Amino acid sequence: FNPTTQIQFDLPRQSHVRLDVVNVLGRHVKTLVEKSLPAGIYTVTFDGKDDNDRSLASGVYFYRLEAEGFSQSKKMILLK
Repeated sequence: FNPTTQIQFDLPRQSHVRLDVVNVLGRHVKTLVEKSLPAGIYTVTFDGKDDNDRSLASGVYFYRLEAEGFSQSKKMILLK
C-alpha cells in the first residue's frame, strides 16, 4: 500500500476490539482501534504512520486484530 490502506473486519456480536500494527520484529508501531464496538462491519484506514505520527519506512508490517475469543494477524507491505 501507499500511502494508505483499508483494514476491514466483521464483528458478529459486541466485543472489545484491539487492532494494532507491528513490524516484522513484533514491535508495536500503532494502535488503530482499542474500544468496545457493537456487532457490524468496520473499515479502518491505516495511513502508514506510527503512534507519534512519523511516517514508516517501506517494508513488511502486520496488523493484529483481537476481539473477545478471536485473534488474527495479516501481512501488509508498505512501498514508497
